[in-house]
Formats: sequence, C-alpha cells, structure tokens
Amino acid sequence: MGVLTRFKDIMSANINSLLDKAEDPEKMIDQCLRNLNSDLGKVKAETAAVMAEAQRAKRELDEIDADIKKMEDYAMTAVKAGNDEDAKKFLAKKAALVNTRESYAQAEALASENARKMKSMHDKLVADISELEQRRDSIKAKMQVAKTQEKLNKINSSVTGANNSISAFDRMEQKANKMLDRANAMSELNTPDEDSIESLERKYSSSTNSPSVEDELAALKAKMSGN
Repeated sequence: MGVLTRFKDIMSANINSLLDKAEDPEKMIDQCLRNLNSDLGKVKAETAAVMAEAQRAKRELDEIDADIKKMEDYAMTAVKAGNDEDAKKFLAKKAALVNTRESYAQAEALASENARKMKSMHDKLVADISELEQRRDSIKAKMQVAKTQEKLNKINSSVTGANNSISAFDRMEQKANKMLDRANAMSELNTPDEDSIESLERKYSSSTNSPSVEDELAALKAKMSGN
C-alpha cells in the first residue's frame, strides 16, 4: 500500500517542533498551512480511492455470500422436489463458491484496514490544519505585540539618551555657576576695602602731605617778599 508509506510522515508530523525551529514564526506557520493543505488534497484523493476499493471488495464478498445462500436454497428446493441429482449440482456449486469466498474475504479485510488507516490519516491531517489555523491568529497577534514592544524599547532608549543629555547639561550648568561664583569672589578680593587701615592711611596721608595750590601760592609770595 504505497500511499500509506508516502504519507506516513504526515501522520507523525509535529507542528510544535516545526514552529520551534522557525526563525520567523509568522512565515513558518503560513508555510506549514500551505504544505498541509497541499498534502490534504492528495490525501483526500487517495483516501477516496482506497475507500472505494474497500467498498468494492465488500460488495463482491456480499455477492458471493448471496450466491452461496442461493445455491443452498436451490438445493433445498430440488430435494423437496425429489430431484437429488439437481440438489447435488447446486451443493457442488455452493462448495466451489465457499472455497472462493476465502480469498474474497481476505481481500475485503485488507481493503477495509487500508481504508481505516487512510481515513485516520485524513482525519489527523484535518485536525492538524484546524489546530494550526486556530493558533495562527494567536501567534501573529503575539508577534505583533512583540514587534510593538521592540519599537517601544527603541523609543525608550532614545528617551533615556535624551535624559542623559539633559543630565549632562545640568552638570555643565553647575560647573558654569561654580566658575562664575569663583570669578565673582576673585573680583571681590581684588577690590580695595575703603574701611581698611591701608585705605584710611592712604586717604589721610595724601591729605596732609600733599600741599594745596593755595598753600604753594602763599609760600611763593612769602619767598618773594623776603627777597
């Protein structure tokens, strides 16, 4: 039964393992669905053919059973009619049919088992596709959330970078303030204090030691009159 061997992998396919290996779950799940739907079309055709074969074998077995019953009925009718020779002929035909029936029964049993396996395979594949279709939207939704989260992470990194820049500006402003305070302090230190002893000494020293113009003029006149 080549078809059973050909589709054996479908029966043992593990969707979860396929998804685990996927680098892009969205693309992988779509590819899985395409592959499985393609396989399903083939399995349906093969399943229909195998089931038709099983039905034909069953019909042939039913027909030979009916013939056996018919030969037996004819033999009974012939005996009732007193025709033993005719009855023997019917019984001989019945015996031949019984011998043939064994091969028909074996063929019907094999065809029935093949049909059962194919139907099971078909149902398994349909169930896998249904499960994957149900999970597809959920997986894609999760992927969308993940992508959105990645964008938010990038935005957050930018905001964090801006905060770092603001912190740097704050530090530079503090440094500038310190430099200004230091410069103001130096300027204040370099400005003479009018109330200091040194300032007072300079003030009174200049007023007492430096003669005025009037004083110099008086001195000049006294000097000239003495001459």
